Amino acid sequence: MTKIEHSFIEAVAFQTAKEGKEYCGDSFYMTVYKDTFLCALADGLGSGKAAFEASSSVVDYVKENVELDVETLMQDCNRLLVDKRGAAVSLLKINLRQREFIYSCVGNIRCYLYMPSGKTAFPLPVTGYLSGRPQNYRTQTFTYEANSKFFIHSDGLKLTSSKSLMKSGLPLIAIAAEVERSHMLKTDDSTFILGSLL
Repeated sequence: MTKIEHSFIEAVAFQTAKEGKEYCGDSFYMTVYKDTFLCALADGLGSGKAAFEASSSVVDYVKENVELDVETLMQDCNRLLVDKRGAAVSLLKINLRQREFIYSCVGNIRCYLYMPSGKTAFPLPVTGYLSGRPQNYRTQTFTYEANSKFFIHSDGLKLTSSKSLMKSGLPLIAIAAEVERSHMLKTDDSTFILGSLL
């Protein structure tokens, strides 16, 4: 499990490969810089080494270009995937001082934002995947309340109701442990990222 602790955010991530596979086809990256949280999750098509090479090329590029805006990163990552397997990709930037949540996704990665008032946001992904072909993008911006939580996961995780877990009052690490224990499929690569925003 990977963890980030900062004065404005706590985040944890967990990943596992499909049973019997040496390579995980999912790749992720998260960091905090200049009071901005950046997170990338890429799910390479299929599984194994070719899926890993596609998803890791996206994450490596994001690591090297953290200052770029979400829309530009998505366009650049799409170009990177020419002649590769292709990948579902989600990118999240959070301005931690202004409480601004900026999200874009192409493919079957899910994102949920839960606020203490009961408000929720479910940014909708664009269908398809990045492969170098012309692609539409939908970058969505939300403001959030103090003590909100977010949850992003690839399709290797099956969770009927994340809302009850997120509103349980449990520490983030305990929620992550429950998701890991009870909701990850062994039949697919699985990755999830949980965050608590102060």
